[in-house]
Amino acid sequence: MPRFVAQAVPPHSEGMRIGLLGGSFNPPHQAHRAISRFALMRLQLDRVWWLVTPGNPLKENGNLHELGERMQAARDVADDPRIEVSCLESVIRTRYTIDTINTLRRRFSGLRFVWIMGADNLAQFHRWQDWRRIAAQVPMAVIDRPPQSFRALASPAAQALARYRVPENEAGLLADRPAPAWVFLTGLKLNLSSTGLRNPDGSWKGTK
Repeated sequence: MPRFVAQAVPPHSEGMRIGLLGGSFNPPHQAHRAISRFALMRLQLDRVWWLVTPGNPLKENGNLHELGERMQAARDVADDPRIEVSCLESVIRTRYTIDTINTLRRRFSGLRFVWIMGADNLAQFHRWQDWRRIAAQVPMAVIDRPPQSFRALASPAAQALARYRVPENEAGLLADRPAPAWVFLTGLKLNLSSTGLRNPDGSWKGTK
């Protein structure tokens, strides 16, 4: 494995259950942390990796802060040894989630990955590049984010993947299941968003 790739991947050991939370983290905030800690508990994960993207293909990136600034802010917000912040996508130069997942699965086949997303992302998941292949590569955990619940579960992707949905009381076994498999996790009542923490000029409002 190239050294530069190894350096961008957080410490790990064979057999670990790793949650992957991708995003621009512009800015990172307490909901990112809460979602991660919730996933660690409910999915019985060993770690959650925050994959800080260079830019989101589905979003306007004109107000995106520098990657180094977002990385440091993410580390400050995470404040948990089980949550690791990575710039992997910048290092391996992937633009789409499917490419990142393929790289991780190929190079770290001994790890068990779960893709984590909020319900707002499930609602638009059908717009992601090769979304069906993503679902076929890794189990997915969707964290409920009211008032997005109905829109998310009625979305094209949720309907297409309905037969692969795992009961919520079996969430702790999700990392061991072959993909496609996904679970919708309820009970976390936080509605912060990075959009709401940005000023019109793109600057951050100074809220963690």
